[in-house]
Amino acid sequence: MAAAPTPTRSQRLQRAWLARGALACALLPLAAAFGALTALRRGLYRVGLLRAHTLPVSVIVVGNLITGGAGKTPTVIAIVGLLRRHGFTPGIVSRGYAGSQTGLLEVTRGQSAAQSGDEPLLMHLRTGAPLVVGRDRVAAARQLLQRHPRVDVIVSDDGLQHLALARALQVIVFDERGAGNGWLLPAGPLREALPTAPPPRSLIVYNATAPSTPLPGTLARRRLAGAVRLRDWWAGTAASPDALDALRGRPLVAAAGLARPERFFAMLREAGLNFSPLPLPDHHDYATLPWAADTADVVLTEKDAIKLDPERSGATRIWVAPLDFTLDAAFETALLTLLPPPGHRHGNSPA
Repeated sequence: MAAAPTPTRSQRLQRAWLARGALACALLPLAAAFGALTALRRGLYRVGLLRAHTLPVSVIVVGNLITGGAGKTPTVIAIVGLLRRHGFTPGIVSRGYAGSQTGLLEVTRGQSAAQSGDEPLLMHLRTGAPLVVGRDRVAAARQLLQRHPRVDVIVSDDGLQHLALARALQVIVFDERGAGNGWLLPAGPLREALPTAPPPRSLIVYNATAPSTPLPGTLARRRLAGAVRLRDWWAGTAASPDALDALRGRPLVAAAGLARPERFFAMLREAGLNFSPLPLPDHHDYATLPWAADTADVVLTEKDAIKLDPERSGATRIWVAPLDFTLDAAFETALLTLLPPPGHRHGNSPA
């Protein structure tokens, strides 16, 4: 039997953030300094020495208090779909993490994930909404509105701590980790302290089977939509549950370049698939294929598929297993209550 791989520094830190052990305690002085700087920055915005910029349309910020992937991308995709169903014309702004762009970039289907970032390109392909990436989200939002004047609501992917962009409301996403050990970075996973109650004009979504913090919120439903061949996925073909069922009993490799790949592997096991797990670093670039050339079947996530040209498949059949992520009716009602009617132009008040 092969020896278990040695945990990386990042993996050791992730484990330390779930408990208040020796490593986490050793990092507490740095966490105190981080907390002081965070509080100072928020104070400067509160007294007006730093200014939050208001846009003429509503801004919904989707983010998380905990570092790492908690489910922001599927939440943004679900919110954009919700808004469209109710007559809004949404656009998206994103930081474009892991992309090569240095300024503002409007994401288009013809771009590569290496240029725009994998998650922005995936969000654009899944929603069809105009999307601009940039470190400066205020500038990104203004360019979006200039190029797409019909947009009447902007969804900001991440940016909960990007206080320069005023927002009408914010959606805070938690996964099974909750607040971890409850400490700030780097002693714990929190970017800011866990509040005792939801901040004003904030909605809490749990990307988990049960609430993982004391904060009241709604549960998202998360399951695999099915499977589809990589070439067909790029052509826009929907995933089929029958195709996923047909993979049962085959020798599979399951690849996942996610912050927490085990969640994807667990859903594949729940679907009855037997496979060899291939966890990869978050935002893995797939510059070379990480599985053996004679591998018969590989199943992966949409975030991985967005970086793979079907022409590179060779003899391997590559399957994409998209996530079916649904927000419940209570969340939908609460979000719509906090927004003006479609087409309305106004200013935002910082949440």
